[in-house]
Amino acid sequence: MKGLTEDHLATLRRHMVEVIDIEYELTGDDTSRPRMDERLRGAMLSLPRHLFVPPQLGALAYQDRPLPIGFDKTISQPFMSALMIDLLDLRPGDRVLEVGTGLGYQTALLADLAGEVWSVDVVEEFVVAAAQRLRSLDKTNVTLRVGDGSRGWPDQAPFDAILVSAAAKEMPSTLAGQLEVGGRMVLPIGDKGAQKLTRVERTSDDEVAAAEVMLVQFTELETGP
Repeated sequence: MKGLTEDHLATLRRHMVEVIDIEYELTGDDTSRPRMDERLRGAMLSLPRHLFVPPQLGALAYQDRPLPIGFDKTISQPFMSALMIDLLDLRPGDRVLEVGTGLGYQTALLADLAGEVWSVDVVEEFVVAAAQRLRSLDKTNVTLRVGDGSRGWPDQAPFDAILVSAAAKEMPSTLAGQLEVGGRMVLPIGDKGAQKLTRVERTSDDEVAAAEVMLVQFTELETGP
């Protein structure tokens, strides 16, 4: 942002993470995550979130709130981004699918924590903008494409983790089917106004286990033709 030094920006990121820490403590009984993963904390402290919001909203980038990014979409509240990624229990080397690239903030966090990331968004303008931002930050372990995220990315499956940044009305069996055994998926499930953040784990070739985490509000998962 114009007029701010790197030290100023680092201070804003640090304050953002401190606020997220408070959210973790307040919701820990529901989420079973009273503290943020340390690798994730490091990624959030270093990643310039203001680069992933529209320029006119840069001054709001480090507030703990969602922001509009166009096409009736938002970049998630930083706490929600952190919690959803945290629930994936990512390990170095994991293969991750992201459904809903947006402008690429969560994509960049995933790239810092996992081995390879495939991210798909139905909005072509988002994919183009995210690619530019990720390239400028040298996130070379990310592959993007435009498409119907509800179909996943079959030719790259199975994945160790899947992050879905929009609400499915019910368990998306196609996406669940692209999880490796032991793989984790985090997504909101439910109709508008009654969505629950859900953690899904593939327990065998034929079964998944789902655990509801907390009430949330997301835009609906769009499907393509």
